[in-house]
Amino acid sequence: MTQFCILLDPAVARFYMQIAENAGLPPEQVLSDALFKLAAELSLEALQKAPPTLPQ
Repeated sequence: MTQFCILLDPAVARFYMQIAENAGLPPEQVLSDALFKLAAELSLEALQKAPPTLPQ
């Protein structure tokens, strides 16, 4: 798996650290899940905005 390093605002980092602690998960997993969910939501939104295609 490819690894990325991101910089977070200190308030955002505290937010995700608290969620991770409450969930009993590593912060990396919480951030990964949050980014994956955001990507899915943005993809669905883009598909909804795309012009309809004609069946072939």
